[in-house]
Amino acid sequence: MALDLHAEKIAALIRAQVDQHHKHAAVEQTGRVLSAADGIVQIGGLSEAVLGEMIALPGDTYCLALNLEADSIGGIILGDHEKIQEGDLAKRTGKVLRVPVGEALLGRIVDPLGRPIDGLGSLKVEQYRPVEYEAPSVVDREPVSEPLQTGIKAIDAMVPIGRGQRELIVSDRRIGKTALLIDTIINQTGKDVFCILVIIGQKTSLVARIAERLKQAGSMQYTTIVAASAKEPAALQCIAPFAGCAMGEYFAYRGQHALVTYDDLSKHAVAYREISLLLRRSPGREAYPGDIFYVHSRLLERSAKLSEEKGGGSLTAIPVVEVKEGDISGYIPTNLISMTDGQIYLDGDLFYAGIRPAVNAGISVSRVGGRAQVPAMRKVAGMLRLDLARYREIENFAKFGTELDHQTKKLVNRGERTTEVLKQAQYQPMAVEDQVLALFLLTHGFLDDVPLPEVVRFEEAFLLYMHRARKDLTQKLRQTKDLDEPLTQGLEQAAADFKANYQKNEQGI
Repeated sequence: MALDLHAEKIAALIRAQVDQHHKHAAVEQTGRVLSAADGIVQIGGLSEAVLGEMIALPGDTYCLALNLEADSIGGIILGDHEKIQEGDLAKRTGKVLRVPVGEALLGRIVDPLGRPIDGLGSLKVEQYRPVEYEAPSVVDREPVSEPLQTGIKAIDAMVPIGRGQRELIVSDRRIGKTALLIDTIINQTGKDVFCILVIIGQKTSLVARIAERLKQAGSMQYTTIVAASAKEPAALQCIAPFAGCAMGEYFAYRGQHALVTYDDLSKHAVAYREISLLLRRSPGREAYPGDIFYVHSRLLERSAKLSEEKGGGSLTAIPVVEVKEGDISGYIPTNLISMTDGQIYLDGDLFYAGIRPAVNAGISVSRVGGRAQVPAMRKVAGMLRLDLARYREIENFAKFGTELDHQTKKLVNRGERTTEVLKQAQYQPMAVEDQVLALFLLTHGFLDDVPLPEVVRFEEAFLLYMHRARKDLTQKLRQTKDLDEPLTQGLEQAAADFKANYQKNEQGI
């Protein structure tokens, strides 16, 4: 009996020591690389790994777990895949992929992992955010009502973008998609909006040109460029938009405003398809994996205007998708159109006819509409998009000299002048008060009898006149952003005086 008690004491003592040891011992879950090729790795022995977890590989290289199978996991290698060999040791980290965030990234060019690639030295960051993050719930959002000015008349007047909105840009190659993004970023100067430009699958030289243009405009100080160029592995191209979104969320959840642009998601979809096929996932329509819709939707759903309880910040998304020969019925374009708050369609025929930006007013739309415009813009541009779309429909008949009734001739005359007013040079965004003044001339009929070749010069001269001779009206418009009755009458009188003087003197002033 005494012997049994003694044995029980010894067993209890051993169990206590083992428990104490487990509390202090670091237990590592390890496996072995089964195969590695084309940036894809298969690992066995990590049965408890979770989706999206980082797996440590030799040489400070990591793998992002994407496929969880019965006897192995498949993932993408974030680094030099040629260094990974069959039989290498793999360890669980228990962490998801994170990227550095914060003000330290402003003015820098980084890769999708947040590593600087601009030659300006290392980053001093203190905070990180996961690349995958849950989108705000409905109760954490507010309706989009605050405008995000692009500085582009055709967009701010006809398809306005609000802070927290998701507005898609659709067009063929080389029709001005990237130019719109750059103009929008340049126009955020002094507006307390932090910009993240994500570039996917483009040439490295294009990244350098964009950075130089932003520097010349003084816009790099509030901008971060996340570059996953065409030479980068498909794995980094897949991560790029999510990394850029995480960098923008840092500001949004601090009560500030951020703009993230994705240029472009069609190339991102191609990279994701490449990885999915290498991981032996079942291909679906156009060989894209079945979850490509979910991939893009969970990215774009993270953009929102947050409620006051969440700080009141906003994350605005402007994704870009490329189509072929103007066909917007492709798989990826239709997916993105269905999950965004509107689309801006750039027409190749308009572009090559010299109408730039080549916004097609007929199929471009903003589901937020006038709520994302200042009151003055709403008053001068209320029916502009519909009138321009009607003009474009009958434009061809007018060219062939078809007999038109008086009302149709009036529509054509106004449409021709609308087209001229909405033309805008690249990298020259306009202040909202100047846009309102230009459209005021148009919608109040002051351009109806101005010869078509003179419209642009007439508009420029009028804006110069308003800033020099009628500063009182311009400042009031800038401050109130509305057109009350006295201001409207003052602008009508100023426009009439200017026009009378302009007709006497072709120089305008």
